[in-house]
Amino acid sequence: MRTPLLRLGALTLAGSIAAAGLVATSALPALAADADVVVNEIDTTDDWVELLNTGATPTDVSGFVLRDNNDTRTLALPAGTVLAAGARLVVDVNDDAVWGAAAYGLGRADAVPLYAADGTTLLDSYAWTQFPTTTYGRCADGTGEFTTTAAGTRGTAHEGATTPAPPDPTDPAPSTPAPAPAEPAPTDVVINEVESNGDDTDWVELTNVGTAPVDISGYTFRDEDDVRTPFTLPTGSVVQPGAFFVIDQASGSNPVGFDFGLGQPDSARLFDTAGTLVASYAWTVHSTVSYGRCPDGSGALTTTTATTKGAANDCSSPVRVNEVESQGGAPGDWVELTTVGTSSVDLGGYVLTDSDPTHRYVIPAGTTVAPGGFVVLDEQTATSVGFDFGLGGADSVRLLLPDGTTAADGSTVADEYSWTSHAATTYGRGPDGTGDFAVTSAATKGTANTFAGVTVPLAWPGGPDEVPLDDEDTFTGDLSGLDYEPTGTAAPGTLWAVQNGDGLLYRVVSDGAGGWAPQTTDGWAAGKKLLYPSGVATDIVDAEGVTVADDSSAGGVYVSTERNNASGSVSRPSVLRYDTTAAGSATALVASHEWNLAVDFPGLGANAGLEGITWVPDSWLTEAGFVDEATGASYDPATYAGHGDGLFFVGVEGTASVYAYALMDDGSFERVATIATSFALVADLQFDADLDALWVVCDEACSGRTALFSVDESGAFAEDVVYEAPANADRGLANEGFAIAPAATSVAGVRQTFYADDNDTDGFSLRAGTFPGVAAPPRAPGDPRAPGAPRPPRAPAAPGPPVDPGAGVTPIGQGQDPAAVDGQLAFTGSDARWAAAAALLLVLAGAGTLIARRRRLTRD
Repeated sequence: MRTPLLRLGALTLAGSIAAAGLVATSALPALAADADVVVNEIDTTDDWVELLNTGATPTDVSGFVLRDNNDTRTLALPAGTVLAAGARLVVDVNDDAVWGAAAYGLGRADAVPLYAADGTTLLDSYAWTQFPTTTYGRCADGTGEFTTTAAGTRGTAHEGATTPAPPDPTDPAPSTPAPAPAEPAPTDVVINEVESNGDDTDWVELTNVGTAPVDISGYTFRDEDDVRTPFTLPTGSVVQPGAFFVIDQASGSNPVGFDFGLGQPDSARLFDTAGTLVASYAWTVHSTVSYGRCPDGSGALTTTTATTKGAANDCSSPVRVNEVESQGGAPGDWVELTTVGTSSVDLGGYVLTDSDPTHRYVIPAGTTVAPGGFVVLDEQTATSVGFDFGLGGADSVRLLLPDGTTAADGSTVADEYSWTSHAATTYGRGPDGTGDFAVTSAATKGTANTFAGVTVPLAWPGGPDEVPLDDEDTFTGDLSGLDYEPTGTAAPGTLWAVQNGDGLLYRVVSDGAGGWAPQTTDGWAAGKKLLYPSGVATDIVDAEGVTVADDSSAGGVYVSTERNNASGSVSRPSVLRYDTTAAGSATALVASHEWNLAVDFPGLGANAGLEGITWVPDSWLTEAGFVDEATGASYDPATYAGHGDGLFFVGVEGTASVYAYALMDDGSFERVATIATSFALVADLQFDADLDALWVVCDEACSGRTALFSVDESGAFAEDVVYEAPANADRGLANEGFAIAPAATSVAGVRQTFYADDNDTDGFSLRAGTFPGVAAPPRAPGDPRAPGAPRPPRAPAAPGPPVDPGAGVTPIGQGQDPAAVDGQLAFTGSDARWAAAAALLLVLAGAGTLIARRRRLTRD
C-alpha cells in the first residue's frame, strides 16, 4: 500500500516540516484567497493529484473538496490542513486507509475539479479524454496551461513536455472557439474494414474507389490518441483501383506495422504526408466480427458476417441452412436453419425453395432464430403445415432473402445446398452453421449436428444463468484469467484474478453471504501491479491467466502473459511467478521467476500468446497413465529435476491448443505435451480434481463453449465432452476467465462456476453460475452418445410469452435469447439439479447485499 500523505486530523505539521509546505495553525499569518490554490499535476496511473499554493501567504484548505467526473465521489480535506505559500500537497485519491469508501480512481476520460469548503464554489479544474504518457501538469509550474509533463514529479516542481495536453472539454470560457471535429479531405482512399477485437492482430483495410492508383507512402496512421507516435506507411504503399490494402498491427511474423492496439471506444485515422486527415472511422464498442462497408468502398460501415482481411467484405445474411432431411423424416421432409451471427435474426419473409424455382415457401412473420439456436421448416403433411413440396434424391435447398430486401422477386440467395442422392441419415454442417456439409451420424432435428468421431456440444448441466457478482465498475475492464484457491473445507476459498491492460493481480474473497469482491486490506483493494523480474515500473505485464500450485498460493501465484504492453508489438509468451505472501501491503509485485516460452512459438503474434494457465499434480498424471511427449514414454517426474511436483498447462490463443510444461527452478523448461482442441481459440484452463479432467474454455469466439479433457488409453489428453454456454447466458460475453469451486463447497448439490468478462459488459466483469457438485467421470473417449432420435428439447427457464412462429415452423431453443441448445447431459444423478441450482441462485441473490466496493472508471 502506498504511504499516504494525508492522515485524518494529522495534515498540519510544525517545526522542520514547515518548509515542505504544511505549517502549524497555532501561529499563522493572514491566509491567502482560495483562488491562489490550483490543481497543478495529475497522475492517472497511481491516482494522485498535486495542489499548489501560488500565493504569497498560507492558505487554510480545510474542507476543500476534490471530485472526479462523478459528483457523488467527494473527498473533503481534513480540518486543520494549511498549505504554506508556494507549497504543494499531494492527495492520493484512491487511498482506502485515508478515504475509505469515498476513495476513487482516475480514469481514461475523467476530470479533477477543486471546490471551496462550501462544496459548490469551483476554484480550479482540469479534464481530459485520454491517458497521458506521464502525467498532466501546468507548465509553467503553477501558472501555465496543462501539458503532458516530461516526467511525473510528485510533490516537486516539474517541466512540461513539448506535446500539449488535450484541451479541457469542461473549460467554460475557452480563449478560442473549440474546433469542430476534423473531416477527412476528399480522396479516393477510404477505410473499408476494421478489426479491433484482437483475434490475431488488429488491422485496418483500405480500398480505392477511384480509377487511378493512389500512392500512400509516407502517410501516417493513428488511433484516437494524438500523443503516441503514429505509424508511417513504408515506401511502395500503393492502393490500386478496387483493390484492398491492409494496415496491420506489428507482430513477431510482421514487424512492419503499428505498435498500438485498437480499443473501445477508439478510431482509425489516416493522414497524408502534409498531415491532412484523409480517411477515418470511429466506434464505441468492438465489433463481434469486424466493421466493414457494405457494399465495399461506398456503403456504411456495419458489423460483417465474417472478417475478410484483404478481400471483399462478407455482407451476406448470417442465416445458414444447417441440416436437410430429404426422406423418411418425421412427419416428412424438413430443413433446419441456424445463424452464425451474434444477434437474433427475424426470418419473416425469407423464401425456401428447391431446385424448382416455382416451389416457394415464405417463412411466416415473427419467426426468429437466436444465436446458436435452430429453426426447423417442416414439409406439409396430413398432420403438419409447412412447405408444400418434397425434397428429392437429386435436389437442392435454397434460402432466399425476403422479398423486396435486395431483389424484387426475392431471388437473392442467402444460402443453399445441393445433393445427388438421399443421405442415409441427413446432410448437415459440421460445425453447425459454419462447416461443410457431410452425412451426419444421426438425424438431429432442432439440435446440434452429430458426426462419427466428432464430439457433439451438449447442454450445460448446471444452472441456466450467469449472475453478476461485482458492483458496477468494480473492475476497470480487461479482467481476464481466474483461479480458485480452495480452503480444503466447505468454506469458500480465494478467487485470484488478473487484468491484462494494466497488469494487475486481484485477490477476490467471499463475504459469506453470496458476495465476492477484491480484498480491501494489505494493498489489494485496487489490485497489485505485476512487474517483470527487472522491477521496471513502466513495463506493463499483459496478464492473461493465473493459477496456484498445490491448491495454495503459499508456493507462489503464477501468471501467463502475451507481451509487455510497453512494447506491444513484440510477443513475450511468458509464465511469471509471484510471491504474494512475502509482499505484505506493497501494491506492486516483482516476479521472482520468468519462463519465456518464445523459442517454442516462432512467429507468434503479440496478441496471440499465452491466455490460460493451470497446474496439474504429478501424482494425478502418473496415475492416469500420462505419456511424456518429449520422451515418448510414461511420464516420469524425476526426469525434470527442480520442476516441483506438477506440470503447468498453458493455452495459446494463436494456435488454439494447450501445451504442458515442466518449469524448472533455474528458468529452463521442457514441453511435455501438445493438446489440440476443437475451439477457435483457448481463453482459459482449469484442472478439476473432482472430475479428473481438464477444463478448456473458449470465449465469445465459440459462443461461450467449454470442454473437458482427460487422459485416454494412449496416454494423451483427449476431448471428452463439449458444453454449450448456460442456457440463458449471453453468448457474446468475452469470458476470458473461468474457475470452478471444488465439490466440497457444494450447496444443495451444486457448486459455483466463475466467469471473467474482458469487456466489462454493462459494467460487470465477474459473473457466477453453477455446476453439479457430484458428477460421474466424463464418458470414455471415442464413445459418442447413442444414435437415434434426440431427446426432446427442454423448456427454457422462465420463458416469456411464446412467439407464434407461423405455419410449418418449429423453433428450437427460442425461449430465451441467446437460445438454449438441447442435448444429453454428461453426468449421472437426479434431475432435481435444476431445483438445486435455482436454490443456490436464490441464496446468491437474496442472502445479503454484496460487499460495498468503490466504483472505478473503466480504463481502456
